[in-house]
Amino acid sequence: MIRYFTSGESHGPSLTGIVEGAPAGLSITEDYIAQHLARRQKGYGRGGRMAFEKDRANIQSGVRFEQTTAAPIALSMPNRAYEKDDSNWPKVMAKSGSRGDVERITLPRPGHADLVGTQKYGFDDIRSVIERSSARETAMRVACCSVARKFLLELGIEIGGHVIQIGSVGYPGWDQIRTIADPLLEDGAETIYKRADASDVRCLDDTLSHEMREEIKHRRKEGTSLGGIYEILVTGLPAGLGSYVHWDRKIDGQIAQAIVSTQAMKGVEIGLGFEAGRTRGHEVHDEIIYENDRFSRRTNRLGGIEGGMTTGMPLIIRGVMKPIPTMIKPLKTADLDTKEEQDTRYERSDVCALPRAVVVAESVIAPVLANAILEKTGGDSMDVIKERFQKL
Repeated sequence: MIRYFTSGESHGPSLTGIVEGAPAGLSITEDYIAQHLARRQKGYGRGGRMAFEKDRANIQSGVRFEQTTAAPIALSMPNRAYEKDDSNWPKVMAKSGSRGDVERITLPRPGHADLVGTQKYGFDDIRSVIERSSARETAMRVACCSVARKFLLELGIEIGGHVIQIGSVGYPGWDQIRTIADPLLEDGAETIYKRADASDVRCLDDTLSHEMREEIKHRRKEGTSLGGIYEILVTGLPAGLGSYVHWDRKIDGQIAQAIVSTQAMKGVEIGLGFEAGRTRGHEVHDEIIYENDRFSRRTNRLGGIEGGMTTGMPLIIRGVMKPIPTMIKPLKTADLDTKEEQDTRYERSDVCALPRAVVVAESVIAPVLANAILEKTGGDSMDVIKERFQKL
């Protein structure tokens, strides 16, 4: 089974990742990983850091002649903010010595991990919390998950995402989203992300893309931030991944955990999701049909999952991202030392990170799906896995 770990701080020297459990014989290169890292860095509303970070993960072990060896894969990624000539970060993030005259940060930001992190671990300033809880960590998460994503791709399973709402601007309903997204799925879900990537807000609709950009411009002038909703689609999955037998083997539960464990995510839904609670039963459930020598569904309102298992229909997953808590216009907070009310300090941040977050969400569900396949097929090498997968 594939498992990954990330390590490192936002302004430390580098991020590090370990991926274990990848089968032998999987074709993987730094260039493939770099494709998705580059996608993560694009998007209207991004902060200043994305202008100079050019992320690339260096494969340190576990790959030989562009093929995995089944050994753990080690990845490293330098932080260019740390390496800049005028950077003070080597002093701020020093791994030895004493703090000296390094500034203590004592103003926790509402909506961040700052206050609770200091309370949990007993810190006297919030810098250590800021550094590890930062969404900068998702760069290495995308790199690690790209291994699982490549595994899926070799089996014909594709993942693609797009933005459906930013702030108050978005599609009016389910039918409008399906009208534009579903026809693209005939060529695989990667068609979705390639089409969405042509928009700097990653929206498939040109009119909405313009309106979303205007919304971001408006909120930037206000000094505030925006969140929104995105949709991830997956094609090529067989029926029967996951299980109804135990709660922790339900595939929708595992997907939800992967999405919500990502920074700033506050909700997830499958298919119609919350809309199903406002809709009559015969307008929610997908009628079963048999054609072309297989069972299928007439519709896909439940998003490709029934009873904690994939149905063979495309997965439809949506996530909700809250507005970034770091804003130019300050909120009120209480100082850790004096306990007095003050304005929050501004740490460089995005106005809207949603277009970039789509790539992270695409990535984090890949190990969930890859492990469901490995659980069903077994096998230590790609040749064996591919042979067994064809029989599903």
